Amino acid sequence: MIGNTRPATIEAAMGVGRITGKYGTEFDQPPVDRSIAALAPRQHGVVSLEQLRHLGLTASTVRKRHAAGKLHRIHRGVYAVGHTALTREGHWMAAVLAGGDGAVLSHRDAAALLGLRPNSRSRIEITVPRRSPCSRPGLQIHRCSLPPQDVTVVDGIPCTTVARTVLDLAEELGRRPVERLIEQAERLRLFDRRALDDTLGRSTGRRGAAIVTAIFSEYEFGDPPTRNDLEEAMFGICSQAGLPKPRVNLWIPLDDDGVEADFAWPKERLIAETDGRDTHGTHAAFERDRARDRRLMRAGWRVARFTWREVMYEPERVAEDLRALLALARGSATAGRRAAA
Repeated sequence: MIGNTRPATIEAAMGVGRITGKYGTEFDQPPVDRSIAALAPRQHGVVSLEQLRHLGLTASTVRKRHAAGKLHRIHRGVYAVGHTALTREGHWMAAVLAGGDGAVLSHRDAAALLGLRPNSRSRIEITVPRRSPCSRPGLQIHRCSLPPQDVTVVDGIPCTTVARTVLDLAEELGRRPVERLIEQAERLRLFDRRALDDTLGRSTGRRGAAIVTAIFSEYEFGDPPTRNDLEEAMFGICSQAGLPKPRVNLWIPLDDDGVEADFAWPKERLIAETDGRDTHGTHAAFERDRARDRRLMRAGWRVARFTWREVMYEPERVAEDLRALLALARGSATAGRRAAA
């Protein structure tokens, strides 16, 4: 459809520029069109009815432009200019505009905008002031009167801050996903402990605040986050089984360079590797992994490999094996110390 094809520019979509009249005379387009063409790109191709009225369009003119295909309704009172082929940011901005004054992108969608975690849900989440009458089909609306320090702007889109987003998602996702949010914020240099402490101080009594506080009381920052679902599942097995917390993706220096271990317990000199078929299923990977294991064993490490099937379908056995290997490693270390004495 023509309406779903993104034009090269907003000006092209609006027909802005010089136009030719009936007798070949050229005229400039009305100033209002230029104003719309200037505003829309700053908002990822969308504008609100309130903004259009402020620029000088009447409600009837908006209806006519909608019928002519110059404006395309995304939500009640929100239009895409010239086409509906919006980017993800365009849909986020449209949702915020639909929320009215004080609305911001929040929760899972704020986390995605901030780069903290992906989000594939179709219902966009926004937060509006507590007494806002806003109700829009297709949007998940949270109600809370946010203080200014909980709001920021990313790529032109108002959204909750990293600290507020972490707190909001702690109530919905639970502990481990929030640990990963914090890890990712650290990696992106977005983590601000002072800002998060301030947010927690204003949120006493909330379940999310208790979860984040518990993470801070136990969590050792600095470990890289897990890199895929297989590693995340393995980390979950260790946590649920009550095993000592492993170091994740730990760099282990060796005489000839070093290697990165998926999971490591340095005190016990134990390494657990998770082998997915996509990265470890080739003949070359098989040979490389065995050579790598021998280098680690020469340096005094034990290496245990677990397949995708084992981690995903036999978590109890994986936990049992790890517990036994850790106990064996501790026993060997104790025996070594006694022999040395």
